[in-house]
Amino acid sequence: MYGVQEFTLAIIVGTLFAIVYSLRVLVLMERRIARIEAHIERVVDKIMKEELKLERVLKNKKK
Repeated sequence: MYGVQEFTLAIIVGTLFAIVYSLRVLVLMERRIARIEAHIERVVDKIMKEELKLERVLKNKKK
């Protein structure tokens, strides 16, 4: 009987560790995605600034 209790406890503890590890991986992935999104936003901002500059130059050349 004592062995069954230890086995059951080991399964429960193992499952809890698996859940905690999965949450850790999930948090790390979320942080990585947030960094990627921040980089994309910076690139888009730079491109938008360049596009506005080009539009101004083209407007000035047409005049």
